[in-house]
Amino acid sequence: MGRVFGFLSLVLGLAIGMYVYSRQMQSSAAAAGGNTPKAAINMTGVKTDLMGIASAERQYFTSESKYASLDELVSTHYLSVARQRPPYIYAVELSSGGFRVVATRSGDDGSGVPAQISVDQDMEFRTSQ
Repeated sequence: MGRVFGFLSLVLGLAIGMYVYSRQMQSSAAAAGGNTPKAAINMTGVKTDLMGIASAERQYFTSESKYASLDELVSTHYLSVARQRPPYIYAVELSSGGFRVVATRSGDDGSGVPAQISVDQDMEFRTSQ
């Protein structure tokens, strides 16, 4: 009787562990920005690219005392990132007080990724559906 109780306890413990693990995996994919692992990986890449572009803008501002367009950053070798990561296309919006780097999704892929992701001069991310 003790062996049966021990075995059932072990099976119950494994079932609880598997449930917690599966919920963790679902929440980590959602936190990364997609419903599928591929979308989560793509979103991570887009956010990394946006941070790289924003960092290049800050470096350019430090040396030139002004912000630059995406083409200027590439031509002056402050940036070597591609201008897109399908399905997203990158753009830099300049204003008198700062900049905003925007990644805009072209089309609707249905994977739950946001239509637009942006980062500003304060390295603050914003998303919009």
